[in-house]
Amino acid sequence: MNMAKDYKETVARITKSIGALGKENPSVLQGFQGLASAAMEPGSLDLKTKEFLALAIGVTMQCDGCIGFHMRKLHELGATREEIAEVLGVCVYMGGGPKLMYAAEAMHALDQFSS
Repeated sequence: MNMAKDYKETVARITKSIGALGKENPSVLQGFQGLASAAMEPGSLDLKTKEFLALAIGVTMQCDGCIGFHMRKLHELGATREEIAEVLGVCVYMGGGPKLMYAAEAMHALDQFSS
């Protein structure tokens, strides 16, 4: 049995669950969406740089959903495999072995969104 994570499925499942949560508690979801939009709006840093930061935080926090959503966006923005590998290298440097495991998971997500 293949125990590899399916990040496309993870993103789809979480998106559906967030929608259900939004129906139950719309003000919280609207607040989060407003915060996300404000944080990711290009300014001194462009969107791609901010997405690299979000991916790095997702890896260091070991958040599968964060890896999926931000890797998908980075793929859409044209981030190269080399750029992503450099970001993941910093994650490993800052977090040691546990972050190496999640950096490997992020590469797995990149492969899924690239196929």
